[in-house]
Amino acid sequence: MKKKFYVTTSIPYVNAAPHIGHALEFVQADVIARYHRLLNQDVHFLSGTDDNALKNVQAAEEKKIPIVEFVKENSGKFYQLKSGLNLSFDDFIGTSEKRHFEGAQAFWQACKKEDIYKKKYRGLYCVGCETFYTAKDLVGGKCPEHKTKPEVVEEENYFFRLSKYQDWLENLIASDQLKIIPETRKNEVLSFIHRGLEDFSISRSKKRAHGWGIPVPGNPEQIIYVWFDALANYITALDWQNNKKLYQKYWPADVHVIGKGIIRFHAVYWPVMLKSAGIDLPKQEFVHGYVTTEGQKISKSLGNVIDPFDLVKKYSIDPVRYYLLREIPAYSDGDFSERRFKEIYNADLANGLGNLVARVVAIASRVNYKLQITNYKFTDKKFLEYHQALKQFKFNEALAFIWNKITQADKYVDTNKPWILQGKKLEQVLDHLTVEIIKIAALLQPFLPETAEKIQKQFAGLKIKSGPPLFPRI
Repeated sequence: MKKKFYVTTSIPYVNAAPHIGHALEFVQADVIARYHRLLNQDVHFLSGTDDNALKNVQAAEEKKIPIVEFVKENSGKFYQLKSGLNLSFDDFIGTSEKRHFEGAQAFWQACKKEDIYKKKYRGLYCVGCETFYTAKDLVGGKCPEHKTKPEVVEEENYFFRLSKYQDWLENLIASDQLKIIPETRKNEVLSFIHRGLEDFSISRSKKRAHGWGIPVPGNPEQIIYVWFDALANYITALDWQNNKKLYQKYWPADVHVIGKGIIRFHAVYWPVMLKSAGIDLPKQEFVHGYVTTEGQKISKSLGNVIDPFDLVKKYSIDPVRYYLLREIPAYSDGDFSERRFKEIYNADLANGLGNLVARVVAIASRVNYKLQITNYKFTDKKFLEYHQALKQFKFNEALAFIWNKITQADKYVDTNKPWILQGKKLEQVLDHLTVEIIKIAALLQPFLPETAEKIQKQFAGLKIKSGPPLFPRI
């Protein structure tokens, strides 16, 4: 029986179309899913959209479009990233779907009754984060994430007894029972817990939610807080509420892939909510940084939003995937600029991988070289550095390992000069190079699936087939 592996992306708000930052997370999660499939594991890869946020409602009102129509249209754009970036997710859930609606209400009811209570509250609310902040959380009186002044909100809501789980949660994170990668993010979470956990509001008045969202069971005048409902997507997509086969087979999640801005919700609220509901906890959370553009945070107001669809249309899928995975550090923020994109493309893809394959194919075709059968495994111990990097979600380091093999193969060509060789010596040189290229293509599969497939087709069968350049120079 195959070992199961369940990986999820977070679910982005659909108040706007996807940008390059969303593409980063989707591609990272896709690499993880593809890698574990190559390890012959039974992988389930989930993505989706957060449809119920107040900022979605505000964006729809601004455009004078009915909220249902607006959500459907923008959620569809996120789904289109599947073909746009060659993603391999198995399921895509929108939180306005019936299965999630029912599951989120069931999740509320599954939490311990004593953990949920009602009270009047006055607090500082950031619509961008969809969360309340205390004055000590703010930076210069503004939300630390969105740099906007929160609004003062006063109403009666349901609250969750987060404070009750302080010691339990601290031990959970500190002991790596819920492993947070990288260590710097784990320390951030522990620091937040040490400051003292406060109960948090888990509902909004129907009026303030503009009637959009999932009603609290038994109280239609209150709407379930968007984060309480959104986090449940990881189990509602598996039909947890009916204890169906997918849930029994794949839960708990092996890794949640999330951005650093939503770590509190995933590493503080989510495990406690699951504990209260008597549900097993996820095993790991991988927290990535942000993509900046020309050194600035991506923002609609700055007009520096990069459309991943436009990039793919201009440069094709694998170069975009490559830039995000190689140039953006796995554990911190990284910058996107078109100038740097072109540099990386020409240096690594056109002059590196593409040139190596073209050189070997040209020589092998000219002398009618017969391909030797190679026996090697994707899990070969010689690739240990590559596997260790991927298990720690260090995508850039795994790619550096592959590109080192490309560099070594190029040096081998330059040293041995196969274009002046003949007979047995030429055959030996081509044997070595073809085996190396076949290995490189195998290791590339999670990262550049189209390119890996093209190379494998060229090097399949007895005779190496010529083909168009993998990456024409820009």
